[in-house]
Amino acid sequence: MTFTTRFAPSPTGPLHLGHAYSALLAYDMAQSNNGAFLLRIDDIDTSRARPEWERQIYEDLRWLGVRWSGPVRRQSEHLNQYAQALDSLARNGAIYPCSCKRRDIEAAATAPQEGQSSHGPDGLIYPGTCRGRPYEDRQTGDALRLDLSKAIGPPSQMPAFTETGPIHLGEYEVTAEHLLSRVGDPVLARPGMAASYHFSVVIDDAESRVTHVVRGEDLFEATFLQRFIQWELGLSPPVYHHHRLIRDAAGKRLAKRDDARAISRYRADGCSADDIRRMVGLPPSLG
Repeated sequence: MTFTTRFAPSPTGPLHLGHAYSALLAYDMAQSNNGAFLLRIDDIDTSRARPEWERQIYEDLRWLGVRWSGPVRRQSEHLNQYAQALDSLARNGAIYPCSCKRRDIEAAATAPQEGQSSHGPDGLIYPGTCRGRPYEDRQTGDALRLDLSKAIGPPSQMPAFTETGPIHLGEYEVTAEHLLSRVGDPVLARPGMAASYHFSVVIDDAESRVTHVVRGEDLFEATFLQRFIQWELGLSPPVYHHHRLIRDAAGKRLAKRDDARAISRYRADGCSADDIRRMVGLPPSLG
C-alpha cells in the first residue's frame, strides 16, 4: 500500500508557522517514503469557511514548495457520504437525537473530580441526558450523538491505534473507561452542519486511503474518539504521527488570529521557503 498522508486546513483564516510545520513535515515524510501527499479543505463548517482563505491556502503551500497529488478534496462536496455513514449507524441503533444546549450540559454535568477536566476532545463531557431517545424521535434542531453505552464491548474486542510521533510513541488501546470519562457520547452531526469534525475526518481519511495522519499533538487525545468511530463504521485505521506544536516566545501555541506569524506576512517581508523551514526546525528542501 502506498504511503499516503495529507494536510487538511480549514479555510477560516491565514496559515501560520504552525500550519507550515505540519504541512512540510507531512510532505517530507511522503517524499522520503516515495508516497503521496494529499490536500484536503476541511470546510464542513460552511458558516465560517471563506473562499478567499481557501485561495490563500493554495498560494501559501505552493510558495512553500508543497505539491499535492490528485484533486483537492473539499468536505462541502461530500455531504452525501457523511449522510450515508450516519444512516448506517442509525440502522444499527448506535446513535440518538439530542436537544441539549451547552447550558443544559453545563447544568447536568456533575462537578469534575479534582485534577480531572470537564472538557474533552468533543468539548464539554456529555453526561448522557438524552441517551435512550429513539432515532425516530429526532426533531428539527436536534444533534445526533453516538451512544457509547451500546457500542462498547469487552476490552479484548476494543480497537487500538499505532502512534509513531516522538511525544506519544507506542500502541494505544481505546477503552470504555477512557471514552466515557474523557468524551461522553460525542456529537456526530449538529443543526446546520452535516457532520462533526471528528466524524467527517474519519470518513475523509478512509475515502482518500490515507495511511498516515500527521498532525499536531494537541489532537492526540482526539485520536481515541476518532479511532472508535472508525471501529463503529468498520474502517481500518491509519498510523498516527502527532508532532510538537510551534509556539510563540511566551510558549503559547499559535492560532489563526496571530496574523503577525501568517505565512503571507513572511512572504511579503521577503523571506524564502527555506527561511520558514529554518524557523520551524526543518532541514532545507531537497527540491
